Amino acid sequence: MAKKTECIAMLLAGGQGSRLGVLTKNIAKPAVPYGGKYRIIDFPLSNCVNSGIYTVGVLTQYQPLELNDYIGNGGPWDLDRANGGVHILSPYQQIEGTEWYKGTANAIYQNIQFIDRYNPEYVAVLSGDHIYKMDYAKMLQFHKEKDAACTIAMLEVPWEEASRFGLMFTDDDGRITAFEEKPKNPKSNKASMGVYMFTWEKLRQYLIDDENDPNSSNDFGKNVIPAMHEAGERLFAYGFEGYWKDVGTIDSLWEANLDLLNPKANIDLSDPTWKIYGRGAVTAPQYVSDKAIIENSIAAEGCEIEGKIDYSVLFSNVTVEEGAFVDYSIIMPGAVIKKGAVVQYAMVAENAVIEEGAVVGENPEKCDNLENWGVSVVGAGVTVGKNAVVKAQSMISEDVKEGETV
Repeated sequence: MAKKTECIAMLLAGGQGSRLGVLTKNIAKPAVPYGGKYRIIDFPLSNCVNSGIYTVGVLTQYQPLELNDYIGNGGPWDLDRANGGVHILSPYQQIEGTEWYKGTANAIYQNIQFIDRYNPEYVAVLSGDHIYKMDYAKMLQFHKEKDAACTIAMLEVPWEEASRFGLMFTDDDGRITAFEEKPKNPKSNKASMGVYMFTWEKLRQYLIDDENDPNSSNDFGKNVIPAMHEAGERLFAYGFEGYWKDVGTIDSLWEANLDLLNPKANIDLSDPTWKIYGRGAVTAPQYVSDKAIIENSIAAEGCEIEGKIDYSVLFSNVTVEEGAFVDYSIIMPGAVIKKGAVVQYAMVAENAVIEEGAVVGENPEKCDNLENWGVSVVGAGVTVGKNAVVKAQSMISEDVKEGETV
């Protein structure tokens, strides 16, 4: 048995991210690039080490290859340790056969043996697809003070958005009295962030009971936490104030990237007191020609820019040729925007090529019908041919021929 650990983290990173369409065709959602030099999973991993949690299990399932390569031995996050560190936990063959992770609770259940090795008093269960900075040590302290079985991180959301979330009702002490799952007419705006702190002794038994229930969908939000509530366990909401974004949709991922350019968005990735670590690209500095125009944008190392960039995020090794225009867009590593091409209100995935004179996306102010407007997405490795047009809200997974409109 490994050295006893007060708290370990289990990071749920196996989701397909189907709402991100072509962006997650070949990679798991937590491996999707973000912010010019990060990937989404950098945030929960960095939160763990900044909070003093140095034993982290990362539960992978869908298209894990790139995510596994990216995490590697955990070095960038100081998780390459003899005791604890980061562990990739994929479904594996047992005596009774092989079984995929059926739900969030089942994923943790299948790794009870891993958790027991560290004999923790507490287990943090985290989502791998949110952008936020949070001190889990403060949440753990709150959990201990309340003598809770489960503590759920809670964010007060705007009332008009509340119906998108699992909601909680609490008493004056913060104890959860009721739940509401994505109601049409919400009576609370206290939303669950998908960040949980459990007392392991309690959770362990509830996971076993849930697994033995043939009618359960093996989900924390739908099954395990309601079962704990019905049994009268002490469940508390831990209030969080700060930037938090669920980047599970094209629009939210696009917005979260552009938030980095908005001084009012309350997300500062340069804060030395709470660093976000990642496995950055090893490449040359940017090259910006004297003809280039860059306004309110991020351009990572290795970029070659000769065109015009406005309110956009460019990742490493992106090329924007002379006469090209990138506006309100996210351009992922290795993509090439050729002469005279226009990319606006779009996301262009890794190593895609936008040929000369092509147009991708549309400015909503020039759109005749806003119901048909949305962010355009070009998938990884896709070529959009010379003078081709990719309309607003399009999601492109295959090459577009020269002069074609899609």
